Amino acid sequence: MPWAVAMDWRDALFLHWRVDAEAMRRVISPDLALDLYDGSAWIGIVAFRITGARLRGLPRFAALPPFNEINVRTYVRDAEKPGVWFLSLDAANTLAVWAGRTGLHLPYVHARIDGKWDGASCTYGSERIARTTGARFDATARIDSTARNTAPHSLEYWLAERYCFFTRDSHGRTLRGDVEHEPWPLYDATPAIAANTLLTAANVVPFDDTPLAHASPGVSTRAWPLRPARIATSSFQP
Repeated sequence: MPWAVAMDWRDALFLHWRVDAEAMRRVISPDLALDLYDGSAWIGIVAFRITGARLRGLPRFAALPPFNEINVRTYVRDAEKPGVWFLSLDAANTLAVWAGRTGLHLPYVHARIDGKWDGASCTYGSERIARTTGARFDATARIDSTARNTAPHSLEYWLAERYCFFTRDSHGRTLRGDVEHEPWPLYDATPAIAANTLLTAANVVPFDDTPLAHASPGVSTRAWPLRPARIATSSFQP
């Protein structure tokens, strides 16, 4: 059985904006199709806390210390399944940044990230440490008290329930990393964003000023090794 990484994704804040589809097609692998919902492309900022990250089978005391992460992602698919394409991943752990860049070929950046979650609200603030890639994020969200029932074909389900990511290695090969977890328990949220240059740093201009926002106490996950993406023999871009 191949190795896997087990971890918990906790205290998550999802922020989403509609964006220009052609602009997104220019930043994803040409081997992939941009995934659309009712004809619209979306960009997301997802902030969360990673705990218990370890090789599957190892005890929790062997895990990395908890750390916060904030990623910027859009939505794509290969010939087999939908997933995400990361434009950036900020992490407050140097080992995670190194492993993500070297082992997963993902655009990780080291950042100082503070997070607070009390069930009724959550706050995330970050600033990249490298001056040449500087970007800031500071947002607070009020969380509704009742969980949302996310139907399989709803926008919320489409945005949150993604079970793989795609990346390209140094040889230009498009790869896929599959993950497993239970569906996210989602709550509607009302955000107040004090600073956000993560999208600017990614050269993304959303259509809307106010994002669609959700929060979740989190899920436990397993992540599997990278493997080649399923590439169609002909273009399948919509």
